[in-house]
Amino acid sequence: MRNSVAALMLVGALVATGCNPILRTHGYVPTADAKPQAINPNSDTKASVLASLGSPSVEGTFDEEVETDTWYYINQVRERYAYLRPQIQEQSVTAISFNADGQVTKVAEYGIDDRRVVDYESRETPTRGRELSVLEQIFGTIGRLPSDRIGGQQDVPGGGGGPR
Repeated sequence: MRNSVAALMLVGALVATGCNPILRTHGYVPTADAKPQAINPNSDTKASVLASLGSPSVEGTFDEEVETDTWYYINQVRERYAYLRPQIQEQSVTAISFNADGQVTKVAEYGIDDRRVVDYESRETPTRGRELSVLEQIFGTIGRLPSDRIGGQQDVPGGGGGPR
């Protein structure tokens, strides 16, 4: 009786630990000294931002036409339960824009409520023909092999004539 209660408690403890979430931080993690919010748009430059915050998570790629450059510092906290897909619990994106001279012009903060889900393309390309079952795929090739591969015979009446 005592062993079964101990085994039951052990199984219960294992099940309970499987339900604990695992939190993971991804991306830029600000230190106590350097936070992206401390950037001053009128006095900081690319060099001072790089020295205080380090390399950005992403640099803007579509700013070529406009004489600006934007650096993004992205931070996410994801929560995962056992085998389930991770869920984003917190997200912060700091966008720092620079003018052509490298001077900071704007610092913007975006949170998890500001994000947009992008649907890349959900359509599927149709395949031509019909769907074959497994048995049709296996037995569909029987009788379709070329006769010259079976016994070296030519496709002539009688099966064996032809040049030698």
